[in-house]
This record gives sequence, C-alpha cells and structure tokens, in this order.
Amino acid sequence: MTTNTAERPAEVLENSANQSLTQGLVRLIRSKAVGPGDLDAAALFTLDAVANILAGRNSVPGRALLAWSAEKMRSNAEPDPEHLAFLMGGLCHILETDDLHRGSVVHPGCVVVPAAWALAQHRRASGRVLLESILHGFEATTRVGMAVGPAHYRIWHNTATCGPYGSAMAAAALLGLSDAQAVDALGNAGSQSAGLWQFLETGAMTKHLHAGHAAEAGLKAAELAVFGFTGPPHILEGEKGFFRAACPDADPSAVLRAPDAPWQLRLTSIKPWPSCRHTHPAIDAAEELRVKIAGRKIEAVEVDAYQAALDVCNRPVVNSDYEAKFSLQHAVAAALTRHPVDFEAFGPAARSECAALALKVSVAAREPYLSAYPTSWGSAVRVRLADGTKLEIARTNAKGDPEAPLSHADMVAKARMLLAHGGVADADRIIDGVLGLASGGSLPDLGVI
Repeated sequence: MTTNTAERPAEVLENSANQSLTQGLVRLIRSKAVGPGDLDAAALFTLDAVANILAGRNSVPGRALLAWSAEKMRSNAEPDPEHLAFLMGGLCHILETDDLHRGSVVHPGCVVVPAAWALAQHRRASGRVLLESILHGFEATTRVGMAVGPAHYRIWHNTATCGPYGSAMAAAALLGLSDAQAVDALGNAGSQSAGLWQFLETGAMTKHLHAGHAAEAGLKAAELAVFGFTGPPHILEGEKGFFRAACPDADPSAVLRAPDAPWQLRLTSIKPWPSCRHTHPAIDAAEELRVKIAGRKIEAVEVDAYQAALDVCNRPVVNSDYEAKFSLQHAVAAALTRHPVDFEAFGPAARSECAALALKVSVAAREPYLSAYPTSWGSAVRVRLADGTKLEIARTNAKGDPEAPLSHADMVAKARMLLAHGGVADADRIIDGVLGLASGGSLPDLGVI
C-alpha cells in the first residue's frame, strides 16, 4: 500500500480556535513525547494483548472465530490486515483477562493492538513504530471514552463504540497519514461506532464481535483515508454526531483535557483475574478475607460498590462460565472460598460449589465508591460468620490499577499462564519477542491462524 496517495491540503485543518474535537485530538496525540519508559510500558501491554489473543483460541467462541476465518481463507494467501485485525480483536476479548482503562471504561488493548499488529505485520514495520502507534491508539480511544458520560455505558459497550477511534489512530501512525487524513480516518471510524449490552441477558458471544469489529472498522477507515476518502471532522460534537446520538450526558471537553498528562496507556489497568473488571475490587478484598476466615462458616456477605458495577454484574444466579464472570455474587463467593481465582473458578464445578454462598451475597451501590467512580473503582466486602464474628476489607483501587500495579514479573507470569492455556509450546519466544520490540526488535510470528 502506498501512503498519502491523496494528500489533502493543509488548509483542511482549521486553526486551533475553530478546530473540531478530532482535529484537536490528532494534534494533541502527535505532540506528545515518547520516552523509553513509554515504549517499555507499551511492550508489556502488547504482550498482555498478544497472550490474550493466543489464549482466546482455546474457547468455544475462539474456535468459532477460527472456523469462520478458515472458511473465509481457502488459500495459502496471507490474510489481509482487516481480516486479521477482526480475528485477533475477537480472540483477545474472550477470556475477560484483557486490560481496562477506568476513566473511559474501555478495554483498549483488544481493539488497538490487533489493528496495529495486523497492519504492522503486513507493512513489516519496526517494533518501535508499532509501539508508538499503540500509544497513539490507546490515547484516542480512552480520551473519547472519557467524554461519553455514564449514561452511554448503561446501553452501549464503550469498547465497541469508542474502540474504532483507537484503531484508526494507531493505523494512521503506521500509514504515515497527514493530520487531515487522520481526521478523515477518525470521522469514518466514529461513524461505524456500535455495540449494545443486550447480549448480557443470554451470555451470547456478541462482546467478542464488538472488539473485532472495532479493530477492523478503524483500520479500514485509515486505509481509505490514504486514497482521499473523506470523513466528517465534527463526528464527535456535531449536531448529528456521536455525542448527540448516543451520549445524553457527554463531557466533550474531556477529549482534549489535560494534554500534558502521562500517556493514557500508562493509566490503564491490567486484570489479574479472568472476570469483568467491575468484580475485581471485591475479589481483591474477598481474597484477603478468605485468609482471615480460615474455613469458618459464613452466614452473610455484603458488598459495597458503585452503580456501574451493579448495572453490569448484579447476577446472583449464574448458569455459564460467562455469566459467572459477570457476577459480583459468584466472584466474591469464589474468592472467599477458593484459591486461586483462575479460569476454573468460573467453571461448572466452582459454580456448583459457590451457588449457595452466592445467594447470601447482597450488593449495593454506596459511598464512597459511588461518587469516586470512574476515577477509582473501589469496593468493600463485609462478612458475618456463624460464630458472630464480623470482618470487613475495603479497596479504594483494585490490584492491577496504576495505584496498585502488577510488577514486570507478574505481567510475564500472567502472559505465561495465558500462553499455556492457548497451547503455545514456545512461550519464551513470544514473550522475549514482544518485549524486545521496545529495543528495536521485529514482530515475532504469532501463528494466530
């Protein structure tokens, strides 16, 4: 592919006083400095996404995605970047162990990394160029996500709706798009925003489709911009734009707020447990309580959280692994009674073992967690034992948040666990190859397909 084949005139970009939000966003992102620490962090987040992609193959939805891919590709030809981005995005978001940015409630890695990796692989880009594009993509999707407002999240899946902006911005960096072309790409990416929470009622596989579509949509929008395919510069704030259509309490100024803040990738959380991130503060607290309880009988459990956690994860009865991963009641029951809280903790045997205790878990949205969200995702767990003992543990932030980060060793150990789950025999090659991108290494072959 030839870059900038239809360069738009510089005057298409308005001066800063009249700029659209996407014009300002492109300028903001491209003016941020990238240091060695930023590249190292981007490599760790890329490793987390890659490990999730390869682990996601070992799942019912993953096998369905791979079968679809095989049906679409009946030759030995290399898959086009859009196909690969969709497949990798879907696989990355299956096991509920991918990253999460609290302020935007977006999972950036499952959208940005697949799009960037697919395009970088196709163009044989260097590791540094890939990592810089991933920093750009995380920044775009999370800044849009921080502006959509809490009402949007009650119906719309932020990763699906805000994700295309991130994949488009990452692809714009890899393709060398001008600022004006990048604005076109963001406009057409945003016009493809979609993704509803309705799938939660039945545990359908739609959430994985959301990530794949978001990765593919933004990438395609950026590739079209190369050829002069224009997009609306006011896609966010326009009268018929994204905020007006789907965000009743949007905060448009958040898109460009705090331009000198650290890269948003470095403010993103990593999941230590394979469940919805809204369950993690309570899991963290319950794990500490489990040691204090020491096998004594539990009479009742109360969980304090914030409204979004209840909107998505108030599910006392669960009938599948997926429902269990979106249940505060099951997650807390599992953390109180078993160790570790791993993939098996949400499987059939664990659901059966935890069912009675899960019914004793009451959940409520209470202060200080109610008003602290989404800046902080906290929770408190209170337990009353049969002998009358009362115990309580609270978490302002969960393990894996920037305030309580996983160590480098923890991140590598998590990747190794995921790669083992995905049946990867040469985990060291993948781990060393991805981490080596920060020092100029080339992309390792993942063998996704």
